[in-house]
Amino acid sequence: MQASFESYFANRPVILAPMEDVTDAIYRRLCRSVGADLCVTEFVNVEGLLRGCRKAHHKIRIAPDDQPTAIQIYGSDPERLAEAAEVAEAAGPSFLDINCGCWVPKIARRGAGAGWLKNPTAMVEMAKMVVSRVALPVTVKTRIGFGAETEMPIIDLARRLEDAGVRALTLHCRTANMGHSGRADWAWARRAREVVSIPVIVNGDIDSGEAAKRALEETGCAGVMVGRHAIEHPWIFREARAMLDRGEDLALPSMEERLDLCRRLLRERWELRGRVNSTRRHLGGFIKGLPGAAGLRRTLFEDHTLEGNLAILDRYQSGTDSYAAA
Repeated sequence: MQASFESYFANRPVILAPMEDVTDAIYRRLCRSVGADLCVTEFVNVEGLLRGCRKAHHKIRIAPDDQPTAIQIYGSDPERLAEAAEVAEAAGPSFLDINCGCWVPKIARRGAGAGWLKNPTAMVEMAKMVVSRVALPVTVKTRIGFGAETEMPIIDLARRLEDAGVRALTLHCRTANMGHSGRADWAWARRAREVVSIPVIVNGDIDSGEAAKRALEETGCAGVMVGRHAIEHPWIFREARAMLDRGEDLALPSMEERLDLCRRLLRERWELRGRVNSTRRHLGGFIKGLPGAAGLRRTLFEDHTLEGNLAILDRYQSGTDSYAAA
């Protein structure tokens, strides 16, 4: 039996953000094993989903042990988003999320993602349509505004999204034009939270257990969402949980744990995709700070086989490779 929507936010969850080519089922499982409370799929293009694209349908496939997980969809046409929400609902996610925050120009220029922030009224009407078409809770992930406006639209927009039936709001506390530059201003999440009764999740620059604690203390939000830092350091989830639950500052993962996680990701991605290249953006972070990490990373990246990568890790752990003590 699926948990109630409200229960997901009972313990100030630390949530894995939706990230393209990152938060597939394998990485969601990995992050959940080190403390992620709730996960969101990769972005799912509504046009691909409605055309029956194999990749899009693979993204919404959720195994029984992959819960709680939300499916995130994106698109620029309200009717197509509503149709895609119905398809995604049938996959059995915990809830549905609409991407109104992706700042990447090729997405936003077409009116999808953060492009919705250029017309908040259209965004609210779109959300209302999606909510009306599905039984599952619908949430929205967005940013504080599109450009360098003196007054950001998010406060009034948060109220209107709640009135449209949106059940929670995740706020990345930068404008779309900022991309990942500058610092996230968590004060906007606090202001949004103060004017709505639905959960508000704060996102942006949550890169440590201490940052998660400060973000919640400063905003009073219902939870935190971790994006880029989780790509290279999935242990952020257990570090944040330890800080939030016990005020405990955990030690960094051991060499053995780091290498074991490398092996796990390599094996599972190889089994799924038949190549190790998809692990590159993770492995460099997993081994960051270890003795000779630069040499180890270079050697791993030069080998394109599972057996070769596993052997390199074994030699490193046993201390037989020269760069191990570099």
